Amino acid sequence: MIKDFLKIKRIIAKFKKLKIMVIGDLILDEFLWGDVERISPEAPVPVVWVRSESFMPGGASNVANNIASLGAKVYLSGITGKDRNADILVAELEKRGINLDGVVVDGQRPTTLKTRIIAHHQQVVRVDRERLDSIDDNMYDQMFAFINKKIKEVDAIIIEDYGKGLVTSRLLSRLIPLVKRHKKIITVDPKVDHFSYYKGVSSITPNLKEAQEISGLKAKTESDIDKIGRKILKELNSESVLLTLGEGGMRLFEKNGKIIHIPTMAQDVFDVSGAGDTVIAAFTLGLSCGINPRYAAYIANYAAGIVVGKVGVATVTSQELLERIKGVR
Repeated sequence: MIKDFLKIKRIIAKFKKLKIMVIGDLILDEFLWGDVERISPEAPVPVVWVRSESFMPGGASNVANNIASLGAKVYLSGITGKDRNADILVAELEKRGINLDGVVVDGQRPTTLKTRIIAHHQQVVRVDRERLDSIDDNMYDQMFAFINKKIKEVDAIIIEDYGKGLVTSRLLSRLIPLVKRHKKIITVDPKVDHFSYYKGVSSITPNLKEAQEISGLKAKTESDIDKIGRKILKELNSESVLLTLGEGGMRLFEKNGKIIHIPTMAQDVFDVSGAGDTVIAAFTLGLSCGINPRYAAYIANYAAGIVVGKVGVATVTSQELLERIKGVR
């Protein structure tokens, strides 16, 4: 728990001075909201009477959305298709003041769409429409033209890897050395299959399931969790690993050997969609302020606790964050 509220308040106030670049898989989240009143006569499934529809930025777009909501300037870089879903996603991002100069259009790919059908505040089913093959070299070149132009301006880079074809060894073998040359922070929300790509990043934020798969170890005890975190930290040669444990909170592993357990601050849990996006956004903003990773992790934990209390892919504002921290300290 954070005891020095004034210090945290000063840190969060610095967010509005920061510039963060988010690179990753761009996703449009569609929500169909309705009610269930009967079971289908065609199959033992509920019939959802859709009453409304809404759209939210997802994937790397949601990380950018979280950063903007917390007050920082954000540059987004990724790939969309040339279709109606891209138009909707761009419009949603522009409404939030997110810089899209690094977004490249590939007319040969669809914009990734995740459709969630929700009835009585419960998700009934999710439908994904996407392509997972690797991005064309020409698209990478266009992205790197933007990245090279902005790298000196930004305080940190976030890699948001949803395994949709953008984040590959080609991308990171070129990006990580560039970021390190410019002495910038680089954090990753990982995809298990791509673990070997992330060596040398500043920090990584896996959940427990991902961490077990990455490390090849099972978490049967608290000691096992510590072994998993230390192994990931060592193999990546990172400054820290922030392991999210759901209702168990978080555990931070630092290069100096310190392990810090942070209890969850969630008061109600309605929907965990996008909680990992909030964690990496808030954690990276904290690190970008130059604070101890422990403080950054506590801030991220509070932010995630707020978001899971909302329905749908949600974000948190600086004011909400301050009020929650002040209320429970």
